[in-house]
Amino acid sequence: MLKEFKTFIAQGNVLDLSVGVLIGAAFGKVVTAFMDDIINPILGLAIGGVDFSALKVVLKAADPTAGVAEVAVRYGNFLNVIIQFLVTMWVIYLIVKAANKAKFSNSLAPKE
Repeated sequence: MLKEFKTFIAQGNVLDLSVGVLIGAAFGKVVTAFMDDIINPILGLAIGGVDFSALKVVLKAADPTAGVAEVAVRYGNFLNVIIQFLVTMWVIYLIVKAANKAKFSNSLAPKE
């Protein structure tokens, strides 16, 4: 069983997937920084100086004297994550499109 596991790990697909996951995690950090440091301030300015990630609907206000925490729907953070997802997918789309174009154009190149 250990030998089969070593063979499985040594296959190219598993290694490619591992590299892809690591690159994806690093890219996710880049997109998060882009959103937090560039897009959110612009959106906040556009909606009247509000911190976009702090947008929420308070269902029950906090009561510090009773030790009750605020209950709120934090839709601003959710929208921020949706925008991050869309930015990530757009960039991945552009990368795949460019890779396919390069691959396709190389297949049409005259052979010597």
